[in-house]
Amino acid sequence: MEIEKTQLLELLESLSRGDVSPEGLIEQLETARSVGTHDAQVDVDRQQRCGFPEVVFCEGKTAAAIADIFRVLIAQEQDCFGTRLSADKAESLLEWFPEAQHNGVARTIRIPQPVLPEPVGNVVVITAGTGDRPVAEEAVETARWMGCNVRLIVDIGVAGPHRLLQEKPNFVGADAVVVAAGMEGALPSVVGGHVACPVIAVPTSIGYGASFGGLAALLGMINSCAANVTVVNIDAGFKGGYLAGLIAHQSAPRVSPS
Repeated sequence: MEIEKTQLLELLESLSRGDVSPEGLIEQLETARSVGTHDAQVDVDRQQRCGFPEVVFCEGKTAAAIADIFRVLIAQEQDCFGTRLSADKAESLLEWFPEAQHNGVARTIRIPQPVLPEPVGNVVVITAGTGDRPVAEEAVETARWMGCNVRLIVDIGVAGPHRLLQEKPNFVGADAVVVAAGMEGALPSVVGGHVACPVIAVPTSIGYGASFGGLAALLGMINSCAANVTVVNIDAGFKGGYLAGLIAHQSAPRVSPS
């Protein structure tokens, strides 16, 4: 167990004031699972609580700050994953962590553990247009980091409906489908009418003036008539991929204890 000195002092002062019982102090010590760096408090207990480690949102952080967080996670034998990583920060991180896997389109970086389990479940990520691909790639990398089998299908928006039907055999059996679409955001509803699984709609900021940076797509998706469509934030490929990954894990067959 690792606990910061300041946290321990605060707990001991609470005990001396009578604000916490000895049993309560022990319980808090057992659950105090963050490790401090110069810039962050890394939640190293998140994998235990939530099934997957803390993910680093790299925007607004220096490359050195990101590296410090990664080192903490690596020391805990946890699979590192970062999103919204700029090219200049990626260059530094790849120099410091040559084993890292960087996707420049998705703006993600991953430092996997040496031994990984076999992938589970099936996630399909679909884009309406080629311009939606960076958001879709973020979803793809997220679901892969979560240990899922992932297929990417690009550029099958509603302006060419025959393309969707051609690709239908490749997504109809998925555990979850992520659909990234800008403009009017119609594609998730159409996909939702073809599948018996959750469809996670990700509105993108692709479009002309009245798209309002993805707001038009967001509102259209929220008002979807397809009952299996749910919606995340604009350009939130990570959130769409994460939810799809959780669904895929829940859908995967479980081995009963012998």
